[in-house]
Amino acid sequence: MNKLAKMAVQQGLALNRRLSATAANTFDLLFKHDTLIKSGRTWYELVLDGDLMAVRYYELPEDDDIELPDGSRMPIQRKRHAVPLVLVPPVGVTTETFDLMPQRSLVRYMVACGFKVYLVDWGIPKKEHSHLGLEDYSYTMLGSALEKIRRHSGSEDLSMLGWCLGGLFCLLYQGQTLDKHMRNIITVASPIDPQSGGGMVPGLAGAAHAMNGPAQLVSNYLNLHAQALDPDRFAMPPWLTTLVFKMTDPVSSVTTYWDLVTRLSDRDFVESHSTTSDYLNHMLMYPGGVVKDMASTVVGDNKFTGGRVQVGDRIARIDAIESNLLAFAGETDILVTPEMAKQIIDIVASKDKEFRIAPGGHMGVIIGSKAPNAVWAETAEWLGKRSAESKKKAPAKAKNRRRA
Repeated sequence: MNKLAKMAVQQGLALNRRLSATAANTFDLLFKHDTLIKSGRTWYELVLDGDLMAVRYYELPEDDDIELPDGSRMPIQRKRHAVPLVLVPPVGVTTETFDLMPQRSLVRYMVACGFKVYLVDWGIPKKEHSHLGLEDYSYTMLGSALEKIRRHSGSEDLSMLGWCLGGLFCLLYQGQTLDKHMRNIITVASPIDPQSGGGMVPGLAGAAHAMNGPAQLVSNYLNLHAQALDPDRFAMPPWLTTLVFKMTDPVSSVTTYWDLVTRLSDRDFVESHSTTSDYLNHMLMYPGGVVKDMASTVVGDNKFTGGRVQVGDRIARIDAIESNLLAFAGETDILVTPEMAKQIIDIVASKDKEFRIAPGGHMGVIIGSKAPNAVWAETAEWLGKRSAESKKKAPAKAKNRRRA
């Protein structure tokens, strides 16, 4: 058989493999779609199971390493850092935010870096939860979660990492309590100064300033009529939450379906696309109380930039926070621009504080393919230097073990 004939046979075999893989993947997409979804695969222990909120503890896996998005392997660090890490998501999203896929899982990555990792699960809010506001999430619920985590871990000192509104929950909790044992706080794409309108996206400044007038009117109306307004009217249904998050990266939301058609033979891509689409298409209701509070304090009156935020009957003293602080912003984030996020550095009283810009948009900065080498790796390095053994430990209590 001559060389040309061999090449023709090889090309024919490769085409046959692609066609077979395309047929198999298409069948699974149409009839066995659940088998393609790989989110939420990291094992955990449920240490708090409340009516709405729960707390998960992610254990050290038995494997020697974990896989990263680029196909490389990272060895698991068996020596544990003394200070546990608490992940705080925003409302409106599922816990898969921090455990999207086995090779793109923040919880798995941080556990592999030697951290005791806990995740606050806000649950699935329903109509009866519409009244829940910033005080409920940042003080009552987050406070209860941290108390349980301290008892479970045996450590008084903790670190918190919050993405988007989750970062505001962390700051509001600390501002209300001035918790002396909250050693480190990391915020990722958290909107501190929504009226700045600056950042990396051309034209956004004008749009933001144009919104200042209407936002102020909304704020004035809310302040005058707060008691008469029903939080149910402000609740965002799941479809609207999905639309908002998809609009943060509109190009990808449109083009990925064409990518799927052209790459149906690539099983890894089909699984990634299916998993990400399932995550985006299953956003949760945004409680009306949170929307109401955000409109009247954070957006309208822009209270965060002044360092003091009214949270229910309490004042969150953001300008009195002394915890070590690391703040990230997404370079191409059109929802929370770097200008909006970096203001926290000028507000807090922390001596150890830093602001960094990472690749990605609002969601990509925390769950995108570049996140592990940027936000995740830099967070692990930064926290590792600030998570030494604490002087005092709380007594650990017996565990009730439960698996996902």
